[in-house]
Order: sequence, then C-alpha cells, then structure tokens
Amino acid sequence: MSLPDLSSPNLRAAALLVGLLPLLGLGGCIESVRPLYGSGSFLANGAQAEKMQSVAVDEIAGRLGHYLGDDLKLNLNGTGAPTEPQYHLIITLAEGTETPLIDTVEGLATSATIVTTANFRLVPVGNGKVFVGKAYVAASYDRNINRFANVRAARDAEIRDARRLADEITTQVAAELATHS
Repeated sequence: MSLPDLSSPNLRAAALLVGLLPLLGLGGCIESVRPLYGSGSFLANGAQAEKMQSVAVDEIAGRLGHYLGDDLKLNLNGTGAPTEPQYHLIITLAEGTETPLIDTVEGLATSATIVTTANFRLVPVGNGKVFVGKAYVAASYDRNINRFANVRAARDAEIRDARRLADEITTQVAAELATHS
C-alpha cells in the first residue's frame, strides 16, 4: 500500500485543510494563555505586580523559616516599599533528614538528604477564597568525620531548600493571583 499522489491541487488543499483543522479548535484557548514571566506577562503588568507586593508573609518558625521568609519577601516584594497587605501567606514547615548511604566499615552515613515540605495558605484580608498549596524540596550533602563540616553542610542544604521552596511558593501564588484577577 502506498501514499496517495498529492500532485493534484485539490488533494493538496484537502490534505492541508485536514492537517490544520485541529488547530482551529485551539484558537480560543491560546488567547487566554499568558506567560508568567517576561514582557506582556502577569508580573510585568503593574496591577498584577501590585497584587504580588500586597502579599504579607506571616512569621515562620525556626531557622529554615527565617531563611524562607526572607526569600519570600524578596520574591514577592523586591522593591522593599511597604504596602497595605491584601493577602496573608501562612506557612508551616516539616523537615526531615534521610541518610541513604551508609559506610559498611565504620557504620556511619556518608551522605544525607534534607527533605522539606511546606504547607501554605494564601488568605485574603477580607472575605474570599483561601488558596491552599504544598511545596516539596530535597537537598543532599556529603557527610564526613568532621562534625563542624557536617553541621555547616546541613545548614547550606537548608538554605538551598529555603530558596527552592520560596521559588515554588512564589510561582504557585503568582499563578493563583493571575487566575483570580
């Protein structure tokens, strides 16, 4: 069996029409798609950027919470200008350490992974729909005999976790504010 001969102009036009027909259904969808970053995006729009700046980050417990809160404040309101909060971002953290590799001779872990889960709620100041989200990150580090090096490596992994969590939470909050603008 072979392909049909498309040398006839009518057959070529019909084949082109059949190939482009599914794209017509997507025409209405493309209009509502906006990029989150870049020119003409959600964050480049002044009113939308003001919405991001109006999110107040509530106090987060612990050292990891301190790093996460600072990164979120920078991501949401990088201007540093105080604004009247329209939303409160309430975050609870759960952190754990896993040791996937064990040295069989000494019986000590040779690496560790800090796993962090953030459950958060974006609560409007007035009455409104509460957005609930969750973000999960993990950062690994090498362990050795030096105890101070292990403590410092664990702290560096926590800081990496906080930065990645802040980026994930910021993206989810921005997407929520973009869909309910």
